[in-house]
Amino acid sequence: MSDTLPKIAWIGLGIMGSPMSENLIKAGYDVTGFTLEQEKLDRLTAAGGSAAGSIAEAVRDADVIVTMVPASPQVEAIAYGPDGILENARSGALLIDMSSITPQTSVDLARAAAEKGLRVLDAPVSGGEAGAVEAVLSVMVGGGQADFDAARPLFEALGRTVVRCGPHGSGQTVKAANQLIVAVNIQACAEAVVFLEKSGVDLAAALDVLDGGLAGSTVLKRKRDNFLRRDFRPGFRIDLHHKDMGIVTAAARDVGAALPVGAVVAQLVASLRAQGDGGLDHSALLRAVERLSGAQV
Repeated sequence: MSDTLPKIAWIGLGIMGSPMSENLIKAGYDVTGFTLEQEKLDRLTAAGGSAAGSIAEAVRDADVIVTMVPASPQVEAIAYGPDGILENARSGALLIDMSSITPQTSVDLARAAAEKGLRVLDAPVSGGEAGAVEAVLSVMVGGGQADFDAARPLFEALGRTVVRCGPHGSGQTVKAANQLIVAVNIQACAEAVVFLEKSGVDLAAALDVLDGGLAGSTVLKRKRDNFLRRDFRPGFRIDLHHKDMGIVTAAARDVGAALPVGAVVAQLVASLRAQGDGGLDHSALLRAVERLSGAQV
């Protein structure tokens, strides 16, 4: 471990957090992690990190605190209160929240943290589990330029595209737009898959040629095998995309932006969740189209 690199506390070691924290360890950072599941702490220590018994213990000596948890309530739970980050981190530390939450939650957190002498960036990511493992995530950041510049080496150990989008909350706004585009794209791909199969076309060949033209996309490339094999093991769960579609539809309403297609896809995501598929990968939107097309799924 390098003595010149900042000491990292990492809170939240899920599908995204575990590989991301491990990439920081590979880059030479000293990483102390905390999460609720012991097996995930064991995975971190096996990768060369240290496990903490509490948030307070994890953040006490950290220069940079990274949080990666499911949604706004979890961010608030780990940030606030006597056992939370704000009360236990040292003054001057940089808190980087990489969760996908509402822009307003990020703005409120930055304001509360500033009162404790902490700097904050909201830095949600796109790229899913594969992007996290391969360290090719897109990182969209909100916050001050100087804090962004200080954090850039850390971001570059996690992702390939790192962009400051504006002041606090801007990263979350861009992530909400990202999730809108991804959901609509997956839905369009799912409809195309069912149409192609019902038409008797060789699906693998069709997806290959589609991906080589204007219809090609990162979504189609990343989710091609999910569609072909009906492999819906979660890289990004429907439950989380449902949460994100709630964020983007609410934020769009606040600013007066119409999302006619997005609103329909948000309802399709919600219906899939209501049918018990919330724990599946978001490519399982294909199951909803199959059901609507008469298949017993």
